[in-house]
Amino acid sequence: MAKTLVAYFSASGVTECVARKVAEATGADLYQIEPAEPYTAADLDWRDKGSRSSVEMNDPASRPAIARGVADMASYDTVFVGFPVWWYVEPRIVDTFLDAYDFAGKTMIPFATSGGSGIPGAEKSLAERCPSATWKPGRLLNGGDIAAWAAAQV
Repeated sequence: MAKTLVAYFSASGVTECVARKVAEATGADLYQIEPAEPYTAADLDWRDKGSRSSVEMNDPASRPAIARGVADMASYDTVFVGFPVWWYVEPRIVDTFLDAYDFAGKTMIPFATSGGSGIPGAEKSLAERCPSATWKPGRLLNGGDIAAWAAAQV
């Protein structure tokens, strides 16, 4: 039987709310990509060039540590990957997650939340990071019928 995972990073709780709806609609397991060192409000101040998020996003090689891993990634056939859009792409901690596992042969479905940016830059970046996975088109999920979209993906 095919198993589905919803892996998500949420800095403010918005993406978490969407991820929970995706998991509920698909019967998927839920995994939060949690930083080993939690982000503070000051860390997330994108207007401050010295903030942690700004420093990470300005360094493509940055890989913030994750608090814990997925128990049995090999058991999943489909993985939804959710995140807020930062600087037109996924946050570097999502790259840490993607670098940690072999996604060859898995179906990957990105979704994002954003106050103003789209998901195309992230889709390109994700596909370049995991070229051996089968990537479905992503979707910005700031509202609408999240459950119907998610259910149609699996």
